[in-house]
Amino acid sequence: MFTKVATQSLLNRKGSVMLSLMAMTVSIFVLLGVEHIRQQTKENFSNTVSGVDLIVGARTGSLNLLLYSVFRIGSPTNNIRWETYKDIASNNKVKWAIPISLGDSHKGYRVLGTSTDYFKYFSYGKQHQLIFANGRAFDQAFDLVLGAEVAKKLGYKLGDRVVLAHGIATTSFSMHDDRPFTVTGVLEPTGTAVDQTLHVSLQGIEAIHIDWQQGVKTHTSILTQKALEQANLQPKSITALMLGLKSKMATFQLQRTINQYAKEPVAAILPGVALSELWQMMSILENTLLLVSALVFIAACLGVSAMLVASIRDRSREIQLLRVIGAPPYFLFLLIELEALLITLLSCLMGAGLLTTCLVFSQDYLVSHFGLYIEANILTENSLYLFTAILSASAIVAVIPSINGYHQAKIIKN
Repeated sequence: MFTKVATQSLLNRKGSVMLSLMAMTVSIFVLLGVEHIRQQTKENFSNTVSGVDLIVGARTGSLNLLLYSVFRIGSPTNNIRWETYKDIASNNKVKWAIPISLGDSHKGYRVLGTSTDYFKYFSYGKQHQLIFANGRAFDQAFDLVLGAEVAKKLGYKLGDRVVLAHGIATTSFSMHDDRPFTVTGVLEPTGTAVDQTLHVSLQGIEAIHIDWQQGVKTHTSILTQKALEQANLQPKSITALMLGLKSKMATFQLQRTINQYAKEPVAAILPGVALSELWQMMSILENTLLLVSALVFIAACLGVSAMLVASIRDRSREIQLLRVIGAPPYFLFLLIELEALLITLLSCLMGAGLLTTCLVFSQDYLVSHFGLYIEANILTENSLYLFTAILSASAIVAVIPSINGYHQAKIIKN
């Protein structure tokens, strides 16, 4: 009965209510969107790599090393020698080591040179291993394994020939067109940077650069592709390496040993600590976005409150009728509060529905252009807390028109 009266009252003023509803919906859409994308971005970054105890690269900032080795963002300051990699990998505290070589690309996607241990030991999320959707890992020097997004966007399948480009620019005029690679495998989607990566062997990286010096092709090699596949192509340097240790207790000890490595300036970082530093840097931006979203929502709430205050003058007959049939003043107070909550609740449903629709249609774009996999399901624990806060704020802001309605009811009775 109480809800029916509030609903009918809102329908009688549908023009002003619709405008308030639209403003509230947009504000809730922005607030939910910022919070959901913020949480999903953190989760994406955190889930990109798991089970890696240390990442080792040329001495640089920990964030720079993390970004280029894990997320394929940015470029290394320098490479590390192959002998250094072998020395660190042979440490008795190391269980496995994955070498990483970066520097080439294909149509804007990064190329990662590595070993078959990458498919054996690398994991993401909660210790999820890489799985092949089709084919197998590389075996020969010119075999190629595609990430799920690369295969989907470029339409490649097993057996296709792929030409890599020198450098990481989207458009490159330095092509390794004399030594194409053959697609031997396609990985299952992971929602991480792996999906936007082409994987080749370290021998393949060496083979395509055998006649290059300082980024320039010097001459045409007399070695055929078949001869290169059979040659012993040992890398001279790599970009970085990931380490898994036999015991977590040895992490800090080995990190200190690597950081004090005398033969070459190298640095070892803990991925989790580096991620924490990244979030600390991003916290100012996050809080600013949330503050702006909250201010937009408060403005919408005040708009609803102003609409309810203005409507009280036009509702004198309604209030008089309610008082005649015995409705006490607090009934008007509760009625206006309920109207505000109904507007907010409907706005929450519309805002959540609009956000979900936008995420469904923009998922592919976000993955291909930003490497972010944003889930369309926004019903998380944080969003439920946010819905509760929104309804509470709406009830508080509606107190002003509710008090006005209460006093109006008392005046009419007298």
